[in-house]
Amino acid sequence: MNIQDAQKAVDTWIQEHGVRYFNELTNMAQLTEEVGEVARIIARRYGEQSEKESDKEKDLGEELADVVFVVLCLANQTGIDLQAAFDKKLDIKTKRDHDRHHQNKKLQ
Repeated sequence: MNIQDAQKAVDTWIQEHGVRYFNELTNMAQLTEEVGEVARIIARRYGEQSEKESDKEKDLGEELADVVFVVLCLANQTGIDLQAAFDKKLDIKTKRDHDRHHQNKKLQ
């Protein structure tokens, strides 16, 4: 599924199950909450914090999908074609960062 299809799928889900989109500020708060859940898993599973027993069952993929879902909601409700925006950003990063990363001694 490409990003455009994902945006359409989210919009269909909202219409069929969610009644309407939460407003943009609510969705921004939700996004922050979901990113926090991803950060907690990463910090405890891959970082230096110890993982609590209750955190061991958390699914990082599911939490990342929650982040993507809310981002797609925000794109839909603000009229952003996220596929076009992503393609443009990838092109910019490719042109800007190719040599820079290859020349970065910290990455070698």
